[in-house]
Amino acid sequence: MNPKYSKLKNITRPQYPDLPPMPIEDRAAQFSPFAAVVGYDDAVEETARLTDSMVELSEDEIVLLNGALTRLRETMAEKPQIKVTFFVSDAKKDGGAYVSKAGIVKRIDDYENVLIFTDGEKVAVSSIIKVEFVDAENADG
Repeated sequence: MNPKYSKLKNITRPQYPDLPPMPIEDRAAQFSPFAAVVGYDDAVEETARLTDSMVELSEDEIVLLNGALTRLRETMAEKPQIKVTFFVSDAKKDGGAYVSKAGIVKRIDDYENVLIFTDGEKVAVSSIIKVEFVDAENADG
């Protein structure tokens, strides 16, 4: 060994009581690749995310939907359990997704043209593609 460094041979690394040593797992992060463009990976992921287009109902489907909404209006006092499938627009890009909501409709607001469920959620009638009445026997199981 070079005599110039012989004094350093037995010196240990300094330890500080208020600064614990970095864990080995975190040390490896120092050598990970550098992300030159911040947010690039998020942008690529967002672009790859797929959305659905809102379907246009046929005349027969519109007649069935109107019949289900009329039945709902007529049976509101009985508080029927229903399941609606409706379109929710995506906040970040064109399109959206179809989601379902089950529950009891508290009222139908003709002014805003929405169904208001007992939990307070509103569903626009114009976005609904399907209304199903859930049987009491099927709701339990």
